[in-house]
Amino acid sequence: MPLELDARDAGFAAQFEALVNARREADEDVAQAVRDIVRRVRAEGDSALADLTARFDRFDLDAQGWSISAEQCAQAYAQIDAPLRDALNLAAERIATYHAKQKPEDAGWTDEAGVRLGARWNAVEAAGIYVPGGLAAYPSSLLMNAIPAKVAGVERIVMMSPTPGGQLNPAVLAAAHIAGVSEIWRVGGAQAVAALAYGTARIKPVDVIVGPGNAWVAEAKRQVYGVVGIDMVAGPSEIVVVADGKNDPEWIAADLLSQSEHDETSQSIMFTDDAAFAKAVAASVEDWLNRLETGARARVSWTNNGAIILVPDLEAALPLVDRLAPEHLELAVDDPQPLFDKVRHAGSVFMGRMTPEAIGDYVAGPNHVLPTGRRARFSSGLSVLDFMKRTSFLQLDARAIGAIGPAALALAQAEGLPAHAASVAVRLK
Repeated sequence: MPLELDARDAGFAAQFEALVNARREADEDVAQAVRDIVRRVRAEGDSALADLTARFDRFDLDAQGWSISAEQCAQAYAQIDAPLRDALNLAAERIATYHAKQKPEDAGWTDEAGVRLGARWNAVEAAGIYVPGGLAAYPSSLLMNAIPAKVAGVERIVMMSPTPGGQLNPAVLAAAHIAGVSEIWRVGGAQAVAALAYGTARIKPVDVIVGPGNAWVAEAKRQVYGVVGIDMVAGPSEIVVVADGKNDPEWIAADLLSQSEHDETSQSIMFTDDAAFAKAVAASVEDWLNRLETGARARVSWTNNGAIILVPDLEAALPLVDRLAPEHLELAVDDPQPLFDKVRHAGSVFMGRMTPEAIGDYVAGPNHVLPTGRRARFSSGLSVLDFMKRTSFLQLDARAIGAIGPAALALAQAEGLPAHAASVAVRLK
């Protein structure tokens, strides 16, 4: 059974605190192993990639091929079932449209002192997209990671994806074709992240690395940050649902399990002000678990990490939601706007009874790469800005430096930096 809490109980504060602070990250300490892999790839390059790929993925890069061609991707696109192809095209179109509205504009002006200043935006030159491999790979994740890079103006988009046992997912290749991926290398794991960061004889380095992966991939991204930019270090998936008793329990139960089925460490939490509805949802979850193909995995997640929390009214749930700062938040009520107005911390919010989180995973438009593990307190989902950087600029003439130069001179002298002071002073004469 999942955790059942009542906000009116005397021990609720301590129980909820334990829920907030519960660690769901992988317990395995992979940091040292990843450090060794990264060092080896830096030292040995392609030979390390070939050896590690043979060991972990049972795939011989030299014998079976290092890369996947654009022609193979185009062929996969042509051969997948038409409904799937249409779905991928619709998702790509909506993702591109949404992210195009995020693209920032250059700005420049001249102030009262006569100083011309502003900022210019440019895309990074190359981005690496990590895509988990095998038959369980997710084409939606490829679109969510590659399309914002393309919208930003990234010229070279490099996809790294393991092909364990030689398995290729046609839908992923089709998505790569749609998104305009430049290169696809059949390498995965921490070694793929290291290759993207430092480069090898075959693979040129990139500027930014994005995309989901296991604990090894996440740790590798953490370790190479600073050499390259990264999107985030993501943990297990999570959803919080705030629902009143007017909802269909079967709908809400399915919404909760849409995250529980991802992984045994995923988390699904419901807040409601209706005790009878809470019991109905719990019963419906059990019914779904007995029917879903992913039921065994989802049951572990729901039992170990799930929670149903009874609150006196739904507004009382919102401070608790903010403390959880969930990756996904559903507000399943008739008029979600008043509740949404009070939410400060959430990766993405799904408003109303007809907006399941799953629609956002695929075709809605906003990015499904979102902060987990309470990181929505200080970070945002993947966007066009993750593939761009801002360069400020300024230009002074004699009048402008005469207006603000003396203040700069005074500050430089106060900080004991005579060369700074001199570089201003010589222009003030």
